[in-house]
Amino acid sequence: MDYIGALPGKPLKLDVLLNQTVGRMSMSELLALAVSVAILGGIWAFLALGPLAGYALVWVGFIAAGCFFAAGGDTKALTKTIVGMIYGAIIAWIALLIIANVPVPQLGVVWPAIVVGITVFFLVIVASAEQLSCVPANVYGYAALVGYTLSANALGALTAPNNSNPLFLTVVSVILGAVLGYLIGQLAAVLKTKAARAS
Repeated sequence: MDYIGALPGKPLKLDVLLNQTVGRMSMSELLALAVSVAILGGIWAFLALGPLAGYALVWVGFIAAGCFFAAGGDTKALTKTIVGMIYGAIIAWIALLIIANVPVPQLGVVWPAIVVGITVFFLVIVASAEQLSCVPANVYGYAALVGYTLSANALGALTAPNNSNPLFLTVVSVILGAVLGYLIGQLAAVLKTKAARAS
């Protein structure tokens, strides 16, 4: 039978997900999770694009929410997501500071490649530490900061003492996004329980 991991640590049989009771589909873990993502994801998008615009990046928040589930979807995953992604963002910030402030024009694009190669080493070598053991979280944080900085042409803001600093934006977005993931899991559990009682 096919299995789908709708919630971490709880593989579900496909026929259970599609179980119908008295002519209607019951609320499965997958459906509960989908509804939870839809509701809270929409709220997050509104907040990040509205009241928190300039202080949070909607897409980084969604990466952090997804990372929370990939890391296990529990309180340990919340810590690993926040710590790992912020750590990765700091390593990327250091890499970009080096690239921007220590030019080696004779090497061309080889110089940034060397800096990236050296700094990404530190995303993995720390994995023996419990809070940094989710290497994807470390990588997502690195990629998020570099992606935003380069796409927004914000190399000059790397040391800005305000919310234009890519590190500030990434850290705030990671924290809020990881909490979003946690809340999505909590709401999904509530929806599933209520649906089970009603059926």
